[in-house]
Amino acid sequence: MVSYAGAARRLVPLSAIACAINSSTSFVTAASDPTGSGWRSDLNWKELESQLSPSASLIDTSYANYRDECFPEFFEISASESSTHALIDQPAGMCLPHLFLGWKDMYPRPSDNGHLNTTLMQGFQDLGPVGAGQLNEEMMGWLNDESNPSLNLPYKVLFPSVASDVVAAIEFAKEHDLEISVKNSGHSYSGASSKKDTLLLNMNRYTHYAPGGITDCDPALLGTAIADDLSNQACLLSLAKNKSSLIRVGGGENWDKTYRAVIAANQALGEYKYHVLGGAPTVSPNGWTFQGGLGGFMGSRLYGLGADQVLQIEMVLPNAYHVKFGPTKWEDASENGFIVPRTTVVSGVCRSNPDEQDEEKWIWEECPEDFDIDFGDLWYAVRGGGGGSWGVVTSMSLQLHDYLPFTEFGMSLSEECSALRLKFLEFRAKYMMAPQLLNVTKEMSHACGDSDSGGFFCYGENAILQAWAKFLEQDNSTDPTATEAEACFLSTIFAEHNLGSNPRFPGKVNSDRVDFLGETFGGVLVPQSWLDEDSEENIKTLLGFQQARLYTSFGGATVSASDQADSVSKAHRNAAVIVMNLLGQTPASIQSFWSDLFPKMFDISDKTKFPPVFGSNHAGPLLSGPLKEDWTKACPLDWTFAERIEKCISSQEAIYGTETLSRLETIKKAVDPNLMFNCNLCIRNNLDLAKASHSQDDGDELESSQTGAQSDEPSGASHAPTYSGGHTTLFLDRN
Repeated sequence: MVSYAGAARRLVPLSAIACAINSSTSFVTAASDPTGSGWRSDLNWKELESQLSPSASLIDTSYANYRDECFPEFFEISASESSTHALIDQPAGMCLPHLFLGWKDMYPRPSDNGHLNTTLMQGFQDLGPVGAGQLNEEMMGWLNDESNPSLNLPYKVLFPSVASDVVAAIEFAKEHDLEISVKNSGHSYSGASSKKDTLLLNMNRYTHYAPGGITDCDPALLGTAIADDLSNQACLLSLAKNKSSLIRVGGGENWDKTYRAVIAANQALGEYKYHVLGGAPTVSPNGWTFQGGLGGFMGSRLYGLGADQVLQIEMVLPNAYHVKFGPTKWEDASENGFIVPRTTVVSGVCRSNPDEQDEEKWIWEECPEDFDIDFGDLWYAVRGGGGGSWGVVTSMSLQLHDYLPFTEFGMSLSEECSALRLKFLEFRAKYMMAPQLLNVTKEMSHACGDSDSGGFFCYGENAILQAWAKFLEQDNSTDPTATEAEACFLSTIFAEHNLGSNPRFPGKVNSDRVDFLGETFGGVLVPQSWLDEDSEENIKTLLGFQQARLYTSFGGATVSASDQADSVSKAHRNAAVIVMNLLGQTPASIQSFWSDLFPKMFDISDKTKFPPVFGSNHAGPLLSGPLKEDWTKACPLDWTFAERIEKCISSQEAIYGTETLSRLETIKKAVDPNLMFNCNLCIRNNLDLAKASHSQDDGDELESSQTGAQSDEPSGASHAPTYSGGHTTLFLDRN
């Protein structure tokens, strides 16, 4: 018997909290599926296995695998040593970076119908202690119950090795009306990477392209025609963007593996040449990019969002076609303020020998006549429309940029510096969002960015220290000496990513610690236009929200690096900042946002078009908009999830806005008419939930999501309440 002692993670502010789990609580170790029957034992899985490559594997899994392989990182490893790296390579491929993602909506309370009859207030009461670092006896009982109907784990996992494995899996799923879920690291706050009653494709063991995937594009290619097989398309597009290099990344590689490939290439050259825009090390480039891709600490304000880095995509679609596609015609858009060309035509090819395992023998040709998917629509949908919904990515070609050294700035946590911390947050907000208040140019400001760590990452030359000194000089509320101000403002210059400081994972780029809960709600995209109306006062307003965290990845190239052919929302493009926890955690604070700030920040004059409000990268499973009938009123906390589905704006509509969501739903129906890829809070998943809600009687089970045709109308339905949890703001202390 294995006994676990809990440990607080980043759920608590900056310091460890004594665990509230009773030391007698234990988890029973068990072998997975002792009967050997497995999920859907009525199917001939041997047929699928016979079509797989020798290095692919198909296994049965169970709750016991999740408990025995994943729980120890959350309960046995100290907070300082825990890492999402530990979860990725576990044998069953089921682990998730936030433990509660293993249950529907990150909510382990037992429910036979997906919590439809549970109120949000009940959710607050259940999850609140977890957000404070405590798991009570009742919660531990839910986690330990292998028959808990809220478990949301797949019990059949395929580890593809090559593209033909993915093709075979999708063909098998088509034949037997199965749903497919797709996972790299599982870093999806909404739970899109794990779903019960699906065949999970864990891509972690798929071919790795990044180590040898860098291509230096020959400038002589400019002016040549794009090859019929698109073999030169990515380079021609890169050169059209005035960039000379790219990297091909496999569908199973994460940013850690990609960063290390770039570092190795720079080291082999004996100089720093390449830079790739990315996210957290254990995050997948694919899912991250498809959600828009926030790269604040990697230079997104200089180079654009993740969606802007994609040059070419290779994926297997729900119709089982293995395709490759990307822009083939473009035009200059500099007169309109863009730094990259506007895409005018997107073309694609299909592989005519999908069973071939040797990539050197792949044949890319014009797609057959019965292939009726528009590649322009697909290019639009995948870059911003969410991961796990459009098919399985087997590789992407991503833009590389010229290397710039970068400096990390933060505020010391020492007692001597406590008086300066709030001033530092004000300074950071002004430098990022309103640099004119500090007499800093926009160009200098855009060279810096961050996630929500509370610091700065600046590329190339910067004016941070000078601006900080000037800011304090002009401020009358504090009077630090020059020595104190300099000592409290910490900086470290990096030549490359920080490798190997966690002794458990030497040689890997440092990654996040694990959490019980991820972002259960999400963040508000604060428009730059609103902030500019009164920068000084509006920054004070944002900083005044208790526990709000400013994610400063916006501005500059996040606007100008778009090819104008993606589905990233206008609110996402034109944001000054995304503020996590802006709505707060009380009914009054939630209502205050919708009634007071929302009408000032967003245009709500057209009542047929709800505007995009929330960021997609960090949208959690409990996210929703206001009432459908009155957008200035919040969804009541005492409503059940079913009532919220029926009467509140859906999370999808609140992320994309009515117009973009409508187009994405139309594309989704064309690409995946039977919802083979029906991940949580993905496109058209809200329509499925709405149907379940309308047909739901107390105690009834949810209908299967494999129901075929769906309504074309945007439903505005959401099963998601508004509970804030997850990360905390951290300051970097190197004392």
